[in-house]
Amino acid sequence: MFFLSRLNRHPAFVQGMREVSPQSPGIAAWGLMTGVAMVKSGMSVFEASAMTLLVFAGSSQLAAIPLIVAGAPAWVILATGFCVNLRFVVFSLHLRSFLIHLPRWQRMLHGYLTADISYVLFARKYAHPADTAAGRLEQEAYLAGNDFLNWLSWIMASFAGVALANLIPTTWGLGFAGILCLLGIQCSLASSRMRMLSAVVAGAAAVVAYSLPLKLNIVVAIAVAVILCLTVEKVRPVRGVKA
Repeated sequence: MFFLSRLNRHPAFVQGMREVSPQSPGIAAWGLMTGVAMVKSGMSVFEASAMTLLVFAGSSQLAAIPLIVAGAPAWVILATGFCVNLRFVVFSLHLRSFLIHLPRWQRMLHGYLTADISYVLFARKYAHPADTAAGRLEQEAYLAGNDFLNWLSWIMASFAGVALANLIPTTWGLGFAGILCLLGIQCSLASSRMRMLSAVVAGAAAVVAYSLPLKLNIVVAIAVAVILCLTVEKVRPVRGVKA
């Protein structure tokens, strides 16, 4: 309780909530349709609720649902979820220097709650870790405010989708709002040639490999983009030396 009260009393906590609020409707719409999709795929209310709380990763959930319905092997489902969420490894590496002073359980809690939008907003606002205790508290409170509203929007909407699955037709296409939200995040992150290259290559590979079963085109797209970008990063300095 002290951990929560220490953060939500800080002005940066409210600021973090305020700055993520414009994206909350898109997250809520996506969470709503994810809840509907889980139940309509055959999952029980308990299973869908447990997945919402434990996984808390919309892209991973949506990638895993058709695989579960198709009866895919567990390793395929886990591998797909792992590949889809590989970006969080990068997020964690970047946030480590900002949160390393915290106890492990608090770092794990931030790791669970931090999503794409909250990470992007935090990275834009704070380029470097604070040098003082007051500055570190401000940064943590801002991230917590971002995370809290993002998590609340997703959880409440997902549970609403689970509860109202039989009343909300998937033809409404509300999940497209979440896709647009992520597309906006991706465009904002494409701030270098390497990032733009990885996005274009991954998209092209996903389309080319679309006919693969069990959504394996997602795994292929990630693998191709990572391998190509690592190769370019390795070759580019060598060319610079020769020049």
